[in-house]
Amino acid sequence: MIRVCIVDDQDLVRAGFKMILSAQPDMTVVGEAGDGASALGLLRGLAADVVVMDIRMPVLDGVAATAEIATWPDGPRVLVLTTFDTDEDAFAALQAGASGFLLKNAPPGDLLAAIRVIAAGDAVVAPRVTKRLLDRFVVPAPAARVFDVRLDRLTDRERQVLLLVAEGLSNAEIGERLRVAETTVKTHVGRVLTKLDMRDRVQLVVLAYESGLVRPGG
Repeated sequence: MIRVCIVDDQDLVRAGFKMILSAQPDMTVVGEAGDGASALGLLRGLAADVVVMDIRMPVLDGVAATAEIATWPDGPRVLVLTTFDTDEDAFAALQAGASGFLLKNAPPGDLLAAIRVIAAGDAVVAPRVTKRLLDRFVVPAPAARVFDVRLDRLTDRERQVLLLVAEGLSNAEIGERLRVAETTVKTHVGRVLTKLDMRDRVQLVVLAYESGLVRPGG
């Protein structure tokens, strides 16, 4: 069962999400909160796999709450929802540590699929969308800046895979580029995530840009 916590300041929205999620045979709603601060207090004593988090709430917004959750060892993954389709909101959420970004008016099937994908350890923001956001918002590292020391943990092949992930390529496309099986690419990506202590591909792309390994527009 995927244990889900719903965080939204609107009672009707929480009730609607709970109705949809509770009808799924592989999901259960284990908690609800009306703002980010209440959510953090609730989640500290709650076993949850995925948090469905509104981005704009009183007391503490979804971005700040997500940033705090991202610091917890083995904390739940966060799917941020918003009414506003803005790049600024999407990037703020992803940079804070969210594993996905979805509009509230998305079909219920998209919401359910996103929760399942995130619970399985992946991200729901398309790689090319992530790259577009990073190209627009990440401040490029100075040319003389030394790469993040964590990158030294990677083999040449793993660094190559990281670069291709940062380009927005899927596992299948990386496999074609490197002329290896997609399963081999998945293995490499998994090792890169482990070595860099990252949760998903989104965080890998952010690291690649912020460290200067990849530059916006490059």
